[in-house]
Amino acid sequence: MSTALAGAPRRPRFRLEPYVQFAQKAMAREATYRFDVFTTIASVLVRVYLLRMVWVALYTRNPAPKELPLHAIITYSTVALLMGLVMDIDQTRALHDKLHDGSIATDFMKPINVPLYLFADGSGEVLFHAALIVPSLLLALFIVHIDVPPASVLLAFFVSFVLGYLVGFCVNFILNMIAFWTLEIHAARLIVTWVTDLFGGEIIPLVIFPAFLQRIAFGLPFAAMFSTPLLIYVRVIGPGRYLEAIGLQVFWLAVLALVATVMWRAGANRVVVQGG
Repeated sequence: MSTALAGAPRRPRFRLEPYVQFAQKAMAREATYRFDVFTTIASVLVRVYLLRMVWVALYTRNPAPKELPLHAIITYSTVALLMGLVMDIDQTRALHDKLHDGSIATDFMKPINVPLYLFADGSGEVLFHAALIVPSLLLALFIVHIDVPPASVLLAFFVSFVLGYLVGFCVNFILNMIAFWTLEIHAARLIVTWVTDLFGGEIIPLVIFPAFLQRIAFGLPFAAMFSTPLLIYVRVIGPGRYLEAIGLQVFWLAVLALVATVMWRAGANRVVVQGG
């Protein structure tokens, strides 16, 4: 028995270092486009100013919702724009590109976990853009005044933000895996982008929606990406509802991770490469 076990092939030991290096290379890749860095920050500042003007005009002519007075909606919009620097990145778009150019076949032959490689590469890009939040926030403070909640609220916001990021990663991963079967996902990407913009809460807070539409929107995974952390930040979701709100994020993360796992195993078994 011991001889048979000794002769059995061993699975290679998992090593985290390669994936850390993948993330570091992605950060270095993003840093090479310095002009894009400045234009990204400038774009955030312009949008902060324009949104402030829009909300001031709307609140001047209409009664303010009791959940979101003017200072709260300006804070909400500013934090949403800063979150967008991270959340609006499609971390797994490389999968779609690899299916088109055929390089996915060589990735399967490498001694790496391909989904984890995609996660590391996308997260490196995300971490670089997350660093842009600090200068963007400091410059935005010259344009608008935003509320800073207590430390306990910031901690809950951070936990919710990380969960929202992971939910967004799963949504993007599932979307790009459609290319295993269709090769082209442009139409599907447009639909997901439109639905996320409408029901995610990044552009318009979901608490402003009519009651029946709120019930639908809050039950979808898109609200877990933006709306939940933002409503925690502006304290529309209070400490008494943290468990419920974050629990729903965990639920959607588990469901989407399961769907992504099933789709990945099915897609990996039938790799179709176009043009290679």
